[in-house]
Amino acid sequence: MEFSFDTIKSPVENILLKEKGSKFIGFAFPVENEKDIKAALARVKEAHPKATHHCYAFRLGINGENYRANDDGEPSGSAGLPIYNQLLAHNITQVLLIVVRYYGGTKLGVSGLVKTYKESAKFTLESCELITKELQSEIEIQFEFDQQNVIFTLLNKFGAKIIDFKTEEKCTITAQLKTSEKENISEQLSEMQNISFKFLNS
Repeated sequence: MEFSFDTIKSPVENILLKEKGSKFIGFAFPVENEKDIKAALARVKEAHPKATHHCYAFRLGINGENYRANDDGEPSGSAGLPIYNQLLAHNITQVLLIVVRYYGGTKLGVSGLVKTYKESAKFTLESCELITKELQSEIEIQFEFDQQNVIFTLLNKFGAKIIDFKTEEKCTITAQLKTSEKENISEQLSEMQNISFKFLNS
């Protein structure tokens, strides 16, 4: 199982490429879900209402299993697919890549479009900083009040980030840690007395 994926660190906008009078403007956004994608698309369309086409592709999921390519009125396969192929070529996921086109009066033909959309997408991604993100999991641990130090020490050892801490009759802590450490922390918690724990997400 994979515990990390490559993506872009931050949005990159307005990467300009000109071809026979047409302007191609590239945008790349790190995205978590379809809601992020809709919001980013709406923002670009709002910024470029007079553009002829807003073509895009995205990949979501650790292996990019959720993906789409959209030609937005360009000949089928001439825009969305070349953009999508650049996401594959850079082996990144959780990314939305948009190329906005202003038509300049000269037709480029299908092969010309494929080439230019590919180049625009490539330039845009080359302007991005690529990063590797570790998958995170959330764990909830219940324990006795006097076990606090032991639990905090353990979480610290695994570099876990505490999200929530409740002290009632029993203490409940919610923390986030690298998915790759799930098995190790489970083993150590299982050996302790009066402690129950569960993972809150896959």
